[in-house]
Amino acid sequence: MSENLESVVKTICEGFSNEKSRMMDIVREVQENFGGVSDDAMDLIAKQVQTPRVEVESVVSFYAFLSKEQHGNVVISLCDDIIDRMFGFERIKGVFNEALGIDVGETTEDGSITLETAPCIGMCDQAPAVMVNNEIFTEVSGDTVTEIVEQLRDGVAPERLRRRLGDGNNSNPLVSAAVSNNIRKEDEVIFAPLTCGNALKKAIAMSPNEVIRDIKTARLRGRGGAGFPTGMKWDFTRGAQGEKKFVICNADEGEPGTFKDRVILTERPQLLIEGMVIAGYAIGAEEGIIYLRGEYNYLRPYLEDTLQKARNSNMLGTNVMGKEGFNFDIRIQMGAGAYVCGEETALISSCEGLRGDPKNRPPFPAQKGYLGYPTSVNNVETFCCVARILDQGAGWFSQIGSKGSTGTKLLSISGDCRRPGVYEVPFGIKMTEVLEMAGGEGAAAVQVGGPSGQMIGPDDFERTICYDDLATGGALMIFGPKRDLLEVVEYFMEFFIEESCGYCTPCRVGNVLLKQRLQKIMEGKGEPSDLAYLEDLGNSVKSTSRCGLGQTSANPILSTLKNFRPLYEALVKEDQPFQPTFDIQKALGVAKGIAGRSSMHFAE
Repeated sequence: MSENLESVVKTICEGFSNEKSRMMDIVREVQENFGGVSDDAMDLIAKQVQTPRVEVESVVSFYAFLSKEQHGNVVISLCDDIIDRMFGFERIKGVFNEALGIDVGETTEDGSITLETAPCIGMCDQAPAVMVNNEIFTEVSGDTVTEIVEQLRDGVAPERLRRRLGDGNNSNPLVSAAVSNNIRKEDEVIFAPLTCGNALKKAIAMSPNEVIRDIKTARLRGRGGAGFPTGMKWDFTRGAQGEKKFVICNADEGEPGTFKDRVILTERPQLLIEGMVIAGYAIGAEEGIIYLRGEYNYLRPYLEDTLQKARNSNMLGTNVMGKEGFNFDIRIQMGAGAYVCGEETALISSCEGLRGDPKNRPPFPAQKGYLGYPTSVNNVETFCCVARILDQGAGWFSQIGSKGSTGTKLLSISGDCRRPGVYEVPFGIKMTEVLEMAGGEGAAAVQVGGPSGQMIGPDDFERTICYDDLATGGALMIFGPKRDLLEVVEYFMEFFIEESCGYCTPCRVGNVLLKQRLQKIMEGKGEPSDLAYLEDLGNSVKSTSRCGLGQTSANPILSTLKNFRPLYEALVKEDQPFQPTFDIQKALGVAKGIAGRSSMHFAE
């Protein structure tokens, strides 16, 4: 064990007051310094924060961005979501493989560059995309790949590889990202002109209960997809017993096809912060946490600067805006690549420095959340709506949208359309109108709400986007008539299998069985009884899984069985007693390669 390792690890731990609840920050910094979190490093961390070593390794082994094995100084992550696969992932991967001489999961011989894939980096509107350390490259071509590799081999730092900067605050020196906002439609809630502080001044002139009453009157529902009434959640949290209370912002939009929060964090972080401060005032909290997905680490310096400016103007800190006794501040908690942390209890576990395992409910976070204290978890868009409601009034907000779904909704639109990007639309808009705006006319299918949502066809395009009809957290993926929809479903199931925390059997095992039976059908070996099997097993996984991931993971199969059943029926054959579902030659493939000859017993 080197003295340097011991010294650096000790300094990092002390920087976080040797608090084991800050384990995520500690191991991330250790990895940034040494390219991995080795066994020796884990021993030192455990000793320094006085926790069992297994607790450290459980964190390191859980998150995609953390590793015991040493990575290169440069880590290239290829975005491998369904949209990137549609627009060139395999081609880009092949060029990287050839240029670097390695495959995914490997490091170059000199130990300098590691090649990996990431399930989604929030750039579906500008695919294919690649992340080089914290630098984002969008609409990547083969020539771009060759240029990146050549410059990296010449010793050029990743941050110096950029040839252009994106629009808006993407060109801010603290962001400096080659990312486009692609804001296609602005409306009067999220992207309207902003005067910082107005909403907060009006909020602190009221009592906390009056603030909650306004949120209830506006009928604001959480923008994460489930649509739980925000005012009710705040009421529960404020009334819960606890010495402390916390506000957490879920900025971990890890679902493929979702990228609206990326744009809010880039262009409207002040609105988000103001909404969080109002929430803190309403529920009686003194601390807020923004849980920022690891893929958006490039935004962190800008967000930290925005928080500091809020402190300088007394929108954060002691006696906020002159309100005696109201103290509130916000810190950023970085994620490390785990889709399940989008589920609020898994997110809380991660904030506590643990694996992102969902917690049993009850108790609910409003009763017992972060560190065991009452906690309100809301997403980025919800907090922005809160600030607008307090500024413009509950009546104003409730007049926008539909009866059961007030306000506007940000949609992340990608796929087979001419104008991918972010659209702010009033609730109640028809899917046909959305497709026309995005240039997606002629679509064969639309995935509403990311992989965990539902896939609909043209017969449903007259339906409306709202919580009472087509509910969505914001993602819309458009698929043209040339796409194989079952291949899309297969990818979604692959995604859920990879991202499951593995805690409960229905999700851990059930999704694998669903994918295997789907593949059997796609290979032309399916029978009508397999469709009933998919429905029965899918509903079992849905009803018996422990958290929201498992409870929605079967939706790709269940929704396509409902809305695109002919696709399945065209591939199945009548039940036969000896249907050939086992391919002996395929099973012998590896053995034949090792032996260098064909099987003597099973002729080809």
